Amino acid sequence: MNLFRLAGDMTHLVSVVVLLLKIHTIKSCAGISLKTQELYALVFAARYLDLFVHFVSLYNTVMKLVFLASSFSIVWYMRKHKIVRRTYDREHDTFRHHFIVLPCLVLALLINERFTFREVMWAFSIYLEAVAILPQLVLLQRTRNIDNLTGQYVFFLGAYRVLYILNWIYRYFTEPHFVHWISWIAGIVQTMLYADFFYYYIIRMDNLVSL
Repeated sequence: MNLFRLAGDMTHLVSVVVLLLKIHTIKSCAGISLKTQELYALVFAARYLDLFVHFVSLYNTVMKLVFLASSFSIVWYMRKHKIVRRTYDREHDTFRHHFIVLPCLVLALLINERFTFREVMWAFSIYLEAVAILPQLVLLQRTRNIDNLTGQYVFFLGAYRVLYILNWIYRYFTEPHFVHWISWIAGIVQTMLYADFFYYYIIRMDNLVSL
């Protein structure tokens, strides 16, 4: 654990809190991609298969439970809640997210750290997380109407990934033999996908401050 890792985890947690706040308090999921939320639920389900068989720390276990519970609860809200589901923008959230799941699974079968079920699922979750934000970014591009909470949610998700890259850089120079190419490359790809959003989000916030 280091400052960058902790900041990354907390930023990720804040993004989830912001989204749940929007859904639970305002009873609206407008501007949120259900496709992205389903992909994230799959990411955490595949990554945390070791939840009850491999104990690292209380902090690690709690964070796993939080992300699993929050991701599936968001999907439930958007699909089943009688008020929230009415605000879901089905017309614009049409990204065919099923077509990115299989390539990620094939890539995990081919490129992994060890060819075991849990390791393949871990690699699959890393590859899938790298592209899970795509439906959300496409939805925002189509609607071009980003409310504050939706913008903050995506911003904090991107910031979490940037902080994790700083965490990897720090650990590379402070820990011997710290090399994780799968996480590094996937993380860089994921951060690059956020670049366009960051640019327009910062311009938007600058314009609001200038008013």
